Amino acid sequence: MVPTDMKEKLRQKALDSYELLDTLPEQSYDNITQIAAYICDTPISLITMLDYNRNFLKSHYGVEFNESPREISFCTHAIQSNESIFIIEDAREDARFKDNPLVTGDTKAIFYAGVPLIDKKGHALGTLCVFDHKPRKLDAKQIRTLEALASQVVSLFELHKQHLENKNLQENLLKKNELLKDFAGVVSHDMKMPLANIITTTDLLKAKYKQFLDEKGLDYLNYLKSSSFSLSEYINSILQHYESDNLSIDQREEFDLHHLLEEIEDMVNTDYSTIIELPEENVMISCNRAALYQIFINLVGNSIKYNDKENPQIEVTFKENEDYYIFTVTDNGIGISADKKEGIFNLFQVATDKDRNGNRGNGIGLSTVKKLVTNLGGTIKVDSSVGKGSTFMFTARKDDVPRQVVGANSMSGELSSK
Repeated sequence: MVPTDMKEKLRQKALDSYELLDTLPEQSYDNITQIAAYICDTPISLITMLDYNRNFLKSHYGVEFNESPREISFCTHAIQSNESIFIIEDAREDARFKDNPLVTGDTKAIFYAGVPLIDKKGHALGTLCVFDHKPRKLDAKQIRTLEALASQVVSLFELHKQHLENKNLQENLLKKNELLKDFAGVVSHDMKMPLANIITTTDLLKAKYKQFLDEKGLDYLNYLKSSSFSLSEYINSILQHYESDNLSIDQREEFDLHHLLEEIEDMVNTDYSTIIELPEENVMISCNRAALYQIFINLVGNSIKYNDKENPQIEVTFKENEDYYIFTVTDNGIGISADKKEGIFNLFQVATDKDRNGNRGNGIGLSTVKKLVTNLGGTIKVDSSVGKGSTFMFTARKDDVPRQVVGANSMSGELSSK
């Protein structure tokens, strides 16, 4: 059997863990005390929490004060009782209470009924109780209802505690995420210079000692250089992924979408072997330009890299409805199998083993795209057939500024896949 003083310490520790002492009134608790007073036909109803030396009233119906000394509290006796409800029909005739200031004073607490509020570990935190200024009894229906309401109070306590735990967990996760971002940024930047040195040194070795190397030796140098480029691209992708958190829908600027897409076309279509069709009209939109640039660089770049046709074809379309800009990027590439479509937006998930140049993807680009689209208040999805190609469609939330379309009327459309 647990000693009384140890039992009280454990009870107090459990009470403190809910962090409800001295909190402001809440409607959800006040509703319960009002219902309890109504059901029991009493002028006073309280939700109490027994602290070290006081009785804190989380909700008080019928009295003005929100705490009282614990030494005179009826509820101290209630939580020490083994009964499901502690009832004093006439405190004036009970030796424990007849001289109590709550009985003899202005409160005139003659009748008392309190249901202990028991947490999941069996600790009595306080009570749901009712008082009356005259002797009385409760019928079975009133007692059952008071017990049911007490159970709801405990549920509110547990919800409050769970909310606190979730909040603390979220704060810890945010701190760890920031540390991870800082670590990734520092490591990535520190690795870029040695990689650049490796690539440069490889070229110098080939140029200066080519006549002394056999074919196998040259292959090793070429492999070293290509591996360094792959690692460099991987590092850049990691940096983009973590830096994408800093690009949000609130960082808007007005710009010509056609100009943005032309920049991207010049960047990715270096050998001019890819046919890229852009929207015909020049549309002025208000969005985060840097975020949109990164999204299109990834999607259009992937459409070229993962394409087995001699002349890759890509079509970029734009529509808008009342709330969103709607973009699609369609290609005639290798497509994505049905079993891979579900996870392609997850970090480090790849849709295919190798691109058209024989290089393996790192599974970061589409995850970054999804983060950016989410930051823009939109969604993204893909429709694809193996051997035929893919269509990526994503949206970006509009603000309330009216759109200006250069050379054409605004397009409108519903969010639907091709």
